[in-house]
Amino acid sequence: MSHQYYNPARTRLQRSELAVPGSSPKMFEKALNSNADYIFLDLEDAVSPNDKLSARENIIKALNEINWRERGKTISVRINSLDTHYMYRDVVDIMEQVGDKIDTILVPKVGTDSDIYTVDCLLTQIENQKKFKNKVGIECLIETALGMSNIKEIAKSSNRLEALHFGVADYAASLRARTVVIGGLNPDYPGDQWHHGLSQLVMTCRAYGLRAIDGPFGDFKDPDAYVASAKRAAAIGIEGKWAIHPSQIDLANKVFSPPAAEVNRAKKILEELDKAAKEGKGAAQLDGRMIDAASARMAENIVNINKLIGSK
Repeated sequence: MSHQYYNPARTRLQRSELAVPGSSPKMFEKALNSNADYIFLDLEDAVSPNDKLSARENIIKALNEINWRERGKTISVRINSLDTHYMYRDVVDIMEQVGDKIDTILVPKVGTDSDIYTVDCLLTQIENQKKFKNKVGIECLIETALGMSNIKEIAKSSNRLEALHFGVADYAASLRARTVVIGGLNPDYPGDQWHHGLSQLVMTCRAYGLRAIDGPFGDFKDPDAYVASAKRAAAIGIEGKWAIHPSQIDLANKVFSPPAAEVNRAKKILEELDKAAKEGKGAAQLDGRMIDAASARMAENIVNINKLIGSK
């Protein structure tokens, strides 16, 4: 391992992340009763300009009246982007009125590390003034060419930063990519056209201790395509995916939960390597295959996520 090390962000179960528009309070109760690990109440793209202010009021009311954490939900609010006149009031009103009831702020269209510095500064001042005990985390949407090109600097921008999300829709627009459905594959491309962006994001997250989350899949009437997209993401190390419709929640939970056989094998790997270590060996064999310290690190990842799921 390198002498340089970045401490991992707080561990949170984030297999499924349900997007809930702040302009649709009738959806709040359904979100609360869903199987989603993570919920973000949205003030940005899912809310029309005419509804921005009322959506903010709806979210503040919902956070005051509903105990999301008691129901095992991690709760986040997606604010409007920094280039709008809504952003500062989103942060100020939400933090001053319900800042002790949210876990993270999700910042869209992050382009540079200074974007995060701005949000961090506001959060810090409000938390200090309100004497909040819990520190609100920050999550970033990487969804522009500028953001992807500056992703490493963004990842190191704040000790509040917990996760990076791949915002495929705006990313496609930023690249002027031709796509047929949000998060879907263009048949003219020989493979997965989003692989590079997702790989860049997950590599950066793992280097700097952040969680890596895949974004939306637009066609909620095509569960097979959603599952295929989630499996591609999981295969390269992504740990969760958005659900823009309740029907996608259980699909995400299943894909990003290690199967029982995989968990059992991981436990056996750790057991065999423990036996080998007691015999003064650095490697061992399991089912005719060599296993070593790298195998242990991979196995520990599986066992740890399984424990987190079990604790929920």
